[in-house]
Amino acid sequence: MPSPEAAPESEQQSWAPLLAVCAGYFMVILDVTVINVAVPVIGRELSASLTGIQWITDGYTLVFAGFLLTGGALGDRLGNRRVFCSGVAVFTASSAACALAPNAPFLVAARLVEGLGAALIVPGSLALLQQAYPAPTARSRAFGLWGSMAGIAASVGPLLGGLLVSTVGWRWVFLINLPVGVTCVVLTLRHVARSPRRTTRALDWPAQCAVVAAVALLTAALNEAGRRGWSDPVFLAGVGLAVLAAAAFAVRERLAQSPVLPLSLLRSRAMSGGSVIGLLFNFAFYGMLFTASVEFQHQRGYSALGTGLALFPAVATTMFASVLSGRLTRRTGDRPLVISGMLLAAVGLAGWAAAGADPAYPLLVVPMMAAGFGTSFALTGSTATVMGAAPPGYSGAASALFNTTRQIGSATGVALGGSLLATATDYNTGLRTSMAIGALAYLTAAALAWLCVPAKSEETARCLSAPGRRLRSSLQAIRDLWPCERWRR
Repeated sequence: MPSPEAAPESEQQSWAPLLAVCAGYFMVILDVTVINVAVPVIGRELSASLTGIQWITDGYTLVFAGFLLTGGALGDRLGNRRVFCSGVAVFTASSAACALAPNAPFLVAARLVEGLGAALIVPGSLALLQQAYPAPTARSRAFGLWGSMAGIAASVGPLLGGLLVSTVGWRWVFLINLPVGVTCVVLTLRHVARSPRRTTRALDWPAQCAVVAAVALLTAALNEAGRRGWSDPVFLAGVGLAVLAAAAFAVRERLAQSPVLPLSLLRSRAMSGGSVIGLLFNFAFYGMLFTASVEFQHQRGYSALGTGLALFPAVATTMFASVLSGRLTRRTGDRPLVISGMLLAAVGLAGWAAAGADPAYPLLVVPMMAAGFGTSFALTGSTATVMGAAPPGYSGAASALFNTTRQIGSATGVALGGSLLATATDYNTGLRTSMAIGALAYLTAAALAWLCVPAKSEETARCLSAPGRRLRSSLQAIRDLWPCERWRR
């Protein structure tokens, strides 16, 4: 039995796996946001075409979203710790290649490899947290802090990118990943236990190709809609082919002997509903960030650093919301938190849509903060819902499914927001339409949470009932010792 003096030490050591996992996840999300303010300068210095600039940004996201299921399947097969560390190593090495890129094609290729490393990191991150923190209270807190990493990276990204580009140059946007990656690998190997391996599970490569095709076609079609219009044959063909690729994935998974994502998992209301909720709130939140960034830079004339500062209130609230929801979920369960978060975010974007043309910036602070707080407040509960519904041996696949749908939501939200701004007859009309669609997505997520997210998990219910059981046991003991027979009766 450990001594009382050892308890604080073990409690302190228990944070090491969380720190290791969150460091890797932070790098991944930071690279989604930090590049936005750097890419115009990169394009000028490397003489990149407009298509090359788009691929510097979108290539990373597309490979990241498309190969998440592959990363989850590899984690279940080879061990999540091994795949996670391999992903960090690939990501760190490709970041160094990005920083040393002599021309635009080399940088695009390095960014594609970087996206592959990110796809190996993210599914294993959630699976490792579930493995390291089996107790429901600790796991909810860990999921909450994991979710806050996205908000921190989103808030730091534009500020850090603008600061680095304006001082030491754009190459440091990638070089900052090197010390973080090395630290992450060292902490993971030292403090995270080995994960079980299931080498008998085969990898379904046709299904993986179908997922990559579906994600790439859908995102490319939405991007083209801004330039060609919603009725253009290229846009319609891209959407149609994306649907066919998704159908091919479903058919392949039904027939495969060892599917990467068994369709039986999707029959779970909690897993499928929680994944769709993740898609919807990422669609709304990152669509809001993108359109707001365009609004501040192109319509209001803010600099890159000024835009980062203007967006900071929206994303700064996410860490506080994630930590708070991680603490509250033990008392309330996941459903009330997800519903209230989605409703608050919906009110925020609806407020922006109703603010009229060219509202003053102070009027937009509260809507942005409401959207950021509500999204992060719901992230912990939706993450716990999906991971809690995963059967043994499929934690990597469940994490990959959840993060794939979230990345698809981010990509489509940004693409749709840009297309609305480009195709609307009036810029402000396109902006308000984008915010209204985001509010509708949040409301839909709230309705799904009512239907799909459990009010309280069985583990949480057992933890909540434990004090009551102890109280009843104590009263029973007092009753048995009481000398009065009438009290006994």
